[in-house]
Amino acid sequence: MAEGSYRQFCPVAMAAEVLCTRWTVILLRELVAGSTRFNELRRGVPRMSPALLSRRLKDLEAAGIVAREASRSESGAFEYRLTASGRELGPIVEAFGIWGQRRIEADLSLQHLDVQLLMWDMRRNLNPTPMPQGRKIIRFIYPELPATQRSWWLIVDPTDGVDLCSVDPGFDIDLYVSVDLRTMTAIWMGLDTVRAAVANKRMILTGDRRIASAMQTWLGLSPFAKEKKLAS
Repeated sequence: MAEGSYRQFCPVAMAAEVLCTRWTVILLRELVAGSTRFNELRRGVPRMSPALLSRRLKDLEAAGIVAREASRSESGAFEYRLTASGRELGPIVEAFGIWGQRRIEADLSLQHLDVQLLMWDMRRNLNPTPMPQGRKIIRFIYPELPATQRSWWLIVDPTDGVDLCSVDPGFDIDLYVSVDLRTMTAIWMGLDTVRAAVANKRMILTGDRRIASAMQTWLGLSPFAKEKKLAS
């Protein structure tokens, strides 16, 4: 699997040969978060080419970290699941994120904005409990982005869970959220709040007031948002 050997017997060096190739830890983050299908993984690593994603999955499979299995729900489809060895990496991936949240300056983090990754993260961490019962549609609008990236729809269904669309699904909208990408990313990372963004008009909420007033709660936030920034 290694693209270059350190030629050291040290377990740190041996583990680095497996885990420290480009994109591998980021791919593991997606697997730890629960993504199993190839297209799901692609949405979590939108800047990674499909060819490299396929290669890294094969590398992880060869290392015994991932198992490729026939889907239990769809004939002819496959899923990638962490093995016992792969699941042991969960705390290591989490530790990477905690360190990054604590020690990397906020301004540096917010230089790397990615609307597709942000919305995918929001989809899987959204907490529908504070919302009124029934299916709810939330449209996010990022006015400064190109038309192809400007609008995103979160479909919150009590039966089917939360889905994300980048094309209008054709449902009535319960809440419109107009916000710039930097502000929404900062809120997601725990560096800003919905209340502050609404107060100074960086975020405009239009629609169901009950959903709007509970947004900070149902948004869920990044799993690392609770970590306090230690970097100046």
